[in-house]
Amino acid sequence: MLKLLEDFFARAHGRKIVAAEMLRLGMRVDPNGRIYFGSIETPPAKIARALGIDRRVVIETAKDIAEDARLLQIFSRLQPRAFIADAAKSLGCDAIIIRAEAKKKDIVYSVTKVLSQERVLIRQIVTDDPYIYPDPVLTIIIDGHLRPQVIKKLRELSFADSITIK
Repeated sequence: MLKLLEDFFARAHGRKIVAAEMLRLGMRVDPNGRIYFGSIETPPAKIARALGIDRRVVIETAKDIAEDARLLQIFSRLQPRAFIADAAKSLGCDAIIIRAEAKKKDIVYSVTKVLSQERVLIRQIVTDDPYIYPDPVLTIIIDGHLRPQVIKKLRELSFADSITIK
């Protein structure tokens, strides 16, 4: 989790959980403490139910964020994004999931270089932020299906702890 959130919500465990989930999902907070998913205002009661906490914790978390300039600067700019990995097969695509030491350099470069050399069309790349996700992965959605020789080349990359094709 981001150190800023850890520090700010150090004495409010429930609020820390709410803020972390809002960050992970890209939920935006406006200066009035209202919560949005994109342009859709999201009722605190619905968020609370999903997290198994009291709605007042969600309301207070949003108010805290709205009243703190540093947090508002972050949360007022968040945006949700479609992540198509679980729907890839239905879209006629393959998803490549790579686990590696997240702070290593050139992971994305090395994988995309192999895919580019093999003329594989990339539809989406999502890298999890290791400060937000405890088990970050690199997910690449490709158009069509991965050929066996490309899988072999990807598995030869030394930095990868595991490579899964879905």
